[in-house]
Amino acid sequence: MRLAVSLLSALATGAVVAALLGLLPEPERRHRRTSRAQEWLVQAGVSTTPAQFWGIAAGSGALTFLLLSWLTASWAIASVPAVLVGMLPRLYFAAQRRKRLGELRRAWPDGLRDLVASISAGRSLPRALEALATEGPIPIRLAFAPYPFLARSLGVVAALEAIRDQAADPTTDRVIEVLIVAHEKGGAIVPEILRDLAEATARDVWAAEEIDTAALEHRINARVVFVLPWLVLVAMTVRDGPFREFYATPLGLMVIAVGGVMSLGGAWLVARLGRTPDEPRVLGR
Repeated sequence: MRLAVSLLSALATGAVVAALLGLLPEPERRHRRTSRAQEWLVQAGVSTTPAQFWGIAAGSGALTFLLLSWLTASWAIASVPAVLVGMLPRLYFAAQRRKRLGELRRAWPDGLRDLVASISAGRSLPRALEALATEGPIPIRLAFAPYPFLARSLGVVAALEAIRDQAADPTTDRVIEVLIVAHEKGGAIVPEILRDLAEATARDVWAAEEIDTAALEHRINARVVFVLPWLVLVAMTVRDGPFREFYATPLGLMVIAVGGVMSLGGAWLVARLGRTPDEPRVLGR
């Protein structure tokens, strides 16, 4: 009975955190939210469905809860660290997503300059794109690896659309749309258009880097402030002694509850204040 109550408490705490951070799907927008969640996973390089991803995260949190409950003999102490561990997969892959999209965004100015150089040297745009898939910057080379095969089997436009959907990146969306128009319209103005696009993309990259650099220190400090007190609390209650005895009393449980509410409220406030809005995929599927 006690274990069941403990598990329900952990699940309720996780639901509160998810609601505060805006992670719960809205019933009237279930299909739209699911599509956005799947796109988020694609951008992070994860090949699972949203349900599988959150199932793994919930399983990690539940195992952490059981382990800490056994070590500290207190379900209240184990609840908040279990929620934190349950959120770690999302935090990790959010960092991977920012890294992947950032590398692709930073690579596009050089990739566009390579295209301009290839076209100026006499290559057609489809041949220049094939060269980009083998000789371009590494992030673009990885994204365009399927392009030669897709272009031969489906055509240039369909191949570019497939690359756009696989990359799921707003910057790549804009570049692909320009490349599709350039392929369909053609003409001597194509190198000039690509050159202007490279300059505009470089400016966007510089602005995004400035924003990320300014917010990095605040994100690190906020996570350390949130995690450190609970690590200290777990370390103090692992062994028998006055600390474990105190936090098993009603007063100790009240201290844990107040601290948990304050920590979760502070984490929500920092997340809201420090959130950088994602650029929407206006030109994506």
